[in-house]
Amino acid sequence: MGLAERAVDAAIFDLGGVVMRNGGPGDIQRRFPDLDPAVLLPILMGPYHDDTDHPWHRLERGEITLVEVREANRAALEAAGVTGPFAPGPPIAFEPNEDMLALIRELRAAGLKTGLLTNNARELRALWWDLLPYDELFDDIVDSSDVGLRKPNPAIYRLALDRLGVAAQRTAFLDDIASNVDAARRVGLRAVLVEPGGRGAIATVRDLAGLA
Repeated sequence: MGLAERAVDAAIFDLGGVVMRNGGPGDIQRRFPDLDPAVLLPILMGPYHDDTDHPWHRLERGEITLVEVREANRAALEAAGVTGPFAPGPPIAFEPNEDMLALIRELRAAGLKTGLLTNNARELRALWWDLLPYDELFDDIVDSSDVGLRKPNPAIYRLALDRLGVAAQRTAFLDDIASNVDAARRVGLRAVLVEPGGRGAIATVRDLAGLA
């Protein structure tokens, strides 16, 4: 397939689990190794397939602080009969996915626009902001805590598209959370689920971009 036959003009990337090899819900579970993930994750992160008033969702929308979330989570764990100690381990050390970064640079060299769309918290930005030259990698960055919206709310996908100036049907979207991918598809994006490592997703996007 040549560049003239490409199916997309842009690609939007998630941060944790995509641009970074880690940073997904599983990392939160690993910080509490003694607690059952089936009990822990719904309490700490709420129903991640939905956008609700759960404290973690409010944090990602920039409505409350990380300190407030930790206080709410402690109370929720105690109410569920989960006893302490609740002190988490060390903060996540993000690891850039060099294969995904190579894809981003290849897309940009071919003239495609690139964007970053992340559910995040203001207090966590220091963990990832200095790791990469984001201005060189992306035309636009949508951080949920800055815009007051979070995936899977369709409004945040439309915002990312508007800010890039691209059409949904001509844009690839990469995320490691299946519910976020499903929501993007409902908006019309050519959404691709990124599995560990991301090799399959990279191949799919290269094909969409006419680079394969």
